[in-house]
Amino acid sequence: MEQITLPEVLTLEEVSQYLRLPVETLQRQASQGKLPGRKIENEWRFLKVAIDEWLRSQGSRSTLLQQAGAFADDASLTELRTSIYQARERSEVDE
Repeated sequence: MEQITLPEVLTLEEVSQYLRLPVETLQRQASQGKLPGRKIENEWRFLKVAIDEWLRSQGSRSTLLQQAGAFADDASLTELRTSIYQARERSEVDE
């Protein structure tokens, strides 16, 4: 079996082929912040390493988020999340 070498930065179509998922599904996931990517003008770009990490960590993150749902009505969590993103100098939504 021939191994395919992908570039470090992938287009939406390349991620679709890599993950064997429809472009529309991936575009929706990326727009909702569920898939790590960045929109530049009208084009999505993805780091292959970020996609690989997302695949590896998806199960544990889902479990953590479900458990965190028990604290959904705790107003201090919003403040805490905001301060974490500010400390990391990242926005909560990458577009």
